[in-house]
Amino acid sequence: MSNLYNYILTIADNSLILAQRLGELCGHGPSLETDIALTNISLDLLGQTRSYYQYAAKLKGEDKTEDDIAFLRIEREYKNCLLVEQPNTHFGYTIGRQFLFDVYHLMLMEKLQNSPDETLSAIAKKGIKEVSYHKRFSSDWVKRLGDGTEESNQKMQEAINDLWRFTDELFFMTEAEKAMAKEGIGIDVSTFKEKYYKEVSEVLKEATLTVPENKYFTKGGKEGVHSEHMGYILADLQYMQRTYPNMQW
Repeated sequence: MSNLYNYILTIADNSLILAQRLGELCGHGPSLETDIALTNISLDLLGQTRSYYQYAAKLKGEDKTEDDIAFLRIEREYKNCLLVEQPNTHFGYTIGRQFLFDVYHLMLMEKLQNSPDETLSAIAKKGIKEVSYHKRFSSDWVKRLGDGTEESNQKMQEAINDLWRFTDELFFMTEAEKAMAKEGIGIDVSTFKEKYYKEVSEVLKEATLTVPENKYFTKGGKEGVHSEHMGYILADLQYMQRTYPNMQW
């Protein structure tokens, strides 16, 4: 039970924190159409997160709700990868972060929809169309910026270079992930690591961008050790619930 609960968090927390990051852009996008598209992606991710947290709350018992899990945990209890908590430095970073996550997310959903756990399978089957769109959106923008002006190419390359060190953590297996993969319920994400980097590299080359060669990678988020950005994210995310405990809409 504990392993399944923690396994759900490793998936759901990615979507929650990335949705929060994208939500910061509402009203601040480079164009109205792009602003709305990013906000809609944020809403897609929040919808998936709700489904995961509802399942997690049911497993947890103790009268816990999806809101308790989303808003009332401390920083070390969040299991999202470091990639999704990186800031919206500029539009290139937003797109680069989205793209590097989307390729992974779609591969995960494709496998998770075949899980014998009916709830996880149903969430994946429902969300896979959304995630497929997310990947198409971010891939197109990587190509547009990379193969655009000299400035857009430079900024897109800068973002990919800086965010690359967070990609390896996507394939790091926590104890909960290992346990669920062993039971056949969860996904051994390490099995599609090579496919991930191949697909990402192909898009970057098409975008006339250079695939980073650095071998130094950073991890820790999936085990609760986050970057300095996480505290600020949670301060915004949890403000209302902590200021007005047990509030209901």
